Amino acid sequence: MSTTPAAAKEAPGRLELVRQFINTADIAPAEDELVDLDALAAWLRKHGLLRAREHLAAGDLDRALTVREGLRDLLEARAGDHRPRTASLRSLNSLLSGALLSGAFAPDGAPALSPAAGTPLDRALAELVAIIVSAAGDGSWERLKVCADHGCRWAFYDRSKNHSRSWCNMAVCGNRAKAREYRRRRRGERAQSVSR
Repeated sequence: MSTTPAAAKEAPGRLELVRQFINTADIAPAEDELVDLDALAAWLRKHGLLRAREHLAAGDLDRALTVREGLRDLLEARAGDHRPRTASLRSLNSLLSGALLSGAFAPDGAPALSPAAGTPLDRALAELVAIIVSAAGDGSWERLKVCADHGCRWAFYDRSKNHSRSWCNMAVCGNRAKAREYRRRRRGERAQSVSR
């Protein structure tokens, strides 16, 4: 949600790129940065995931949007402490099947994954997967979440000590959720008093 302070939204290191990719769609005002293939190419170039002379192919926009929403669903399932839907995982894995990675060692000896081959979109998606794998290894992937408000679903990084944050912005989404719960309880109390 755009009203959250920038520093509170950002994920550490390159994981921020994954968060930004998921947030190319803002559900609350129904805005999507990736409206067509040119917009997707521009976004990927801006973030260093597509070279200047590389071009995307027909079908790449649908594939990228499906991966984006698959990642959002994956984060939502994890936040709800339930397993992701099998069909959703199968679809996400199928779409990422061309996103091949290779392992290498940096000059300092640190291991790293990088895109190996495939179409320009495959390499861009492989880079996002490499970031996620690295973040899973250092524990930061577990802190990337989506807002529990189903009308929002904005990806945010949970910086709370106990990893329990549920909303991207307590003042907006958190208060909305609390107000809905309050109204639900009040309706229940009124219905109970009428039935007596």
